[in-house]
Amino acid sequence: MRMEVGLDLLHFALAEADYLDVLEKYRGKCEPTFLFYAGGELVAVVRGANVPQLQSTIRDQLAAAASALSPGPERKAIRDEALAEEGECFSRVKDDGEDEDVGEFRTSEQVSSGKTCTLAIIKPDAVMHGNSEEIVMKIQETGFDILTNEERTMTEAEMRLFYQHRAGEEAFEQLIHHMCSGPSHLLILTRTEGAEDVVTAWRSIMGPCDPDVARREQPDSLRAQYGTVMPFNAVHGSQDAAAARRELLLLFPSFKFSEEETGAAPGKSPKQILAS
Repeated sequence: MRMEVGLDLLHFALAEADYLDVLEKYRGKCEPTFLFYAGGELVAVVRGANVPQLQSTIRDQLAAAASALSPGPERKAIRDEALAEEGECFSRVKDDGEDEDVGEFRTSEQVSSGKTCTLAIIKPDAVMHGNSEEIVMKIQETGFDILTNEERTMTEAEMRLFYQHRAGEEAFEQLIHHMCSGPSHLLILTRTEGAEDVVTAWRSIMGPCDPDVARREQPDSLRAQYGTVMPFNAVHGSQDAAAARRELLLLFPSFKFSEEETGAAPGKSPKQILAS
């Protein structure tokens, strides 16, 4: 299309939202998003790999840009309405600190740092077999509060860092390949005050790591019901509270922890904790 319309009139740039604060609201959204800028202002948005719509929007915006060079009304900037609606949906919080009824899940930015949380991952094998919704229902039925539920396809770099403690294992490369093979569901879990420790509780309902062992020893566990063979064991859970903090910081960089909860020394960032 650049050859068609002229190299000087159309430019493309690839931006990874995880590393650009200005695109923070696009993090964790598992779809390509095309943002059209003219004169430094957002003027159009196309979601998904919809080629005809993308081509049409490019031509329309180039025509609008040409018109803007002529005397007449100025071109108007827009805002991404999907993000605006999402922000409004999750920002309605009562003055007394209780959330209004704004949907089933909250964003990770809203999670209270006073709650004990853990990470749960519904792995690509369970998602591919259409089991993710059923697993989410079972998680809720067993007393967990799901603070965040995001569908995301992991990158190889993320998973190598995530599973670095298993780098010496024979099946390490197979595990990394599997975790990057399709979308996963990333959940932040907590439990009501006074209940069993959330990390221990989640590991308990997951069951033994090997689905065959789970079917023998804990047939009602999630891995017994939805896992097949290693490493296709349906779900992941943090090993302990320290691992939960590390994993949450890696996969949800905006997740808010106090220095006491992260174990950070004053002035030491979560990124530094992950690297130490």
